[in-house]
Amino acid sequence: MSERKLHPSTIAIRAQTKRTGQMEHSTPLFLTSSFTFETAESMRAAFADETDDNIYSRYSNPTVDEFAGKMALLEKCESGFAVASGMAAVFSSFMALMSAGDHIICCRSMFGGTNTVVTKFLKRFGIEHTMVDTTDISGWDAAVKPNTKMLYLETPTNPQLEIIDLEAAGAFCKKHHIIYNVDNCFATPVLQTPADFGADLVVHSATKWLDGQGRVLGGIVTGGKDLIHEIYLFCRNSGPALSPFNAWVLTKSLETLDVRIHRHCENALKMAQALENNSKLSGVKYPFLPSHPQYEIAKKQMKAGGGIVCFELKGGIEAGRKFMDALQIISLTPNLGDSRSIASHPASTTHGKLTEAERESVGITPGLIRISVGLEDADDIIWDIEQALEKC
Repeated sequence: MSERKLHPSTIAIRAQTKRTGQMEHSTPLFLTSSFTFETAESMRAAFADETDDNIYSRYSNPTVDEFAGKMALLEKCESGFAVASGMAAVFSSFMALMSAGDHIICCRSMFGGTNTVVTKFLKRFGIEHTMVDTTDISGWDAAVKPNTKMLYLETPTNPQLEIIDLEAAGAFCKKHHIIYNVDNCFATPVLQTPADFGADLVVHSATKWLDGQGRVLGGIVTGGKDLIHEIYLFCRNSGPALSPFNAWVLTKSLETLDVRIHRHCENALKMAQALENNSKLSGVKYPFLPSHPQYEIAKKQMKAGGGIVCFELKGGIEAGRKFMDALQIISLTPNLGDSRSIASHPASTTHGKLTEAERESVGITPGLIRISVGLEDADDIIWDIEQALEKC
């Protein structure tokens, strides 16, 4: 077994399992806030980092470590550290590695919470930022400064589903000697592994597809050992610890990640194709539709198009609200990546705190609808959308 290179779906089920003396088959759950020592010397050595012994669950916990270890393997990274939420993962990847006077380059299209952290909070710590066009990498060189420390991007982006060329972005970071930080939440390691294209860090909101059933919050950062150690030290002292119970749920969820993601992708593609010529819509966006502006890049770096479909209603913000209210099956909730299909209207929810000008600058139009396509029968999901479109 040890000589065989295992497939990712096997790694997600078999790797990193921490067994106790009971030799349980299912992965165990370590619900404890701290760990004991037999001698004062063994306790001293643990605090001096001379051993790998667990001390306190804010620092490390076997269940949390199992989840982080599996994710590191799936993302083809050396190490990983799990935290309490996706935004904790994003924020920790910034604050552990940048200092006052540093500069970060971010792609203009990104999650509303991340946008707020970058534009409103990082500057309080003396960290500058520059937003660049999401897909025109040729123009990024002009954004580089002597103090540039990191590039941060999402692909596919949330919620516009723009695709960034990971290979070209990796070459850009290598050229300028900056940290390459990728949010891989929408694709998951099932569909793409940014480390293959030179990413130094890969972050996730584990709350989304990794859990897949809307049960728990969680976040993960994977990357090189040295960078992850710095993130560990920051989190150990600032405290965004992932609970062992949530880590246990996420570890069990990874066992079905591969089969779930492929079903989400199948349903999403079928939906996108069914809606592409609907007269109520001015456009449908899905990475694996040939009409997508970055279709060729998506096909090059992704195994499938993901579980998110976006479309633009012709009636603007009022049509968006009427559409949401007319849905009968699809849930209205501020989440994605669930077994249940979810609809959201970014202009009034995830990006609602941005000004109209800010929303326009990142491509959030008044009639934009984002569907997180679930595991229901695809025909039932499509029926619900079509009947709601007729009513708006």
